[in-house]
Amino acid sequence: MQQTSHPDLTTALRTGPFHLALRAAITARGLALHRVQQHLAARGVQVGVTSLSYWQQGQRRPERAESLRAVRALEEVLDLPAHSLTRLLGPRQSPPSPASPATRPYRDLIATAQAVDDLLATIDGPPDTGLHTITHIERVRIGADRQLLCRDSQHALRAHRDGIDRYLALYQGDPGCDITRVAVRATENCRPGRVRRDQSANLLVAELLLDHRLRTGDTHLLSYGFDDATAPVPSREYVRGFNSGAGQYVLQVTFHPDALPVRCHRFASHLPGRPPYETAELTLDGHHCVHLVATGLRPGLLGIRWDWD
Repeated sequence: MQQTSHPDLTTALRTGPFHLALRAAITARGLALHRVQQHLAARGVQVGVTSLSYWQQGQRRPERAESLRAVRALEEVLDLPAHSLTRLLGPRQSPPSPASPATRPYRDLIATAQAVDDLLATIDGPPDTGLHTITHIERVRIGADRQLLCRDSQHALRAHRDGIDRYLALYQGDPGCDITRVAVRATENCRPGRVRRDQSANLLVAELLLDHRLRTGDTHLLSYGFDDATAPVPSREYVRGFNSGAGQYVLQVTFHPDALPVRCHRFASHLPGRPPYETAELTLDGHHCVHLVATGLRPGLLGIRWDWD
């Protein structure tokens, strides 16, 4: 005899929601949750007592394929009509789309704003890449001649709109460097696309192409780097611009043991050329490195400066 004759259960199965109907069915059947679990196991369905408890309290919702199979088995265990519980679940709920982070145009992050606009125009660059940085680890190396040798980046990114298939990397060398000789390396989960250079602004824009299109909320890992060209003056700082902020950023600068600075400090600024609104001294470690770690970043500039004498 089916238990739908129980008045509370009949109403619950007709109107829902799912968790109230499940609770009413278990009560009407007179089974403890561990006995329900045993009946399910006898049908080859494994589900924990905790999950059953969460389902009947409305704290969780069965959505995965194995969970939906368990709900269909519950209908048998509890002597309910077929689909009486599963129909109350309705369509599978999609996770909420992440809100698009606040963004600023690339031109706000580099002093030669017009050069940025001109280079992006040659590759039909969007106002932002549609990607938000979850984590970015960057390593910069300074050589024995006090000049920047290379930098390497590892990114964990999340798309905040559909159809993203590339990442744009902007690089500005030290004054006087030969930007035509700067090499772009696409080292992991991307490949080089178009590269545009402006020697007068020491500026380079590189496309890093992904192997598939991302949908809103998708994440992607990629690594890339730049090998710098010789500049006529020693390097004195490294600055990273964030046009849409970042979850976490780690920057490490490693100096050649024959060219160690006398002092280093980190700084943060809203715009190029503006006084920093935050600064703190850094100490070289035993491997001739300094580093910074920042979280919850908003659009702006963050970097490390050093003095040679």
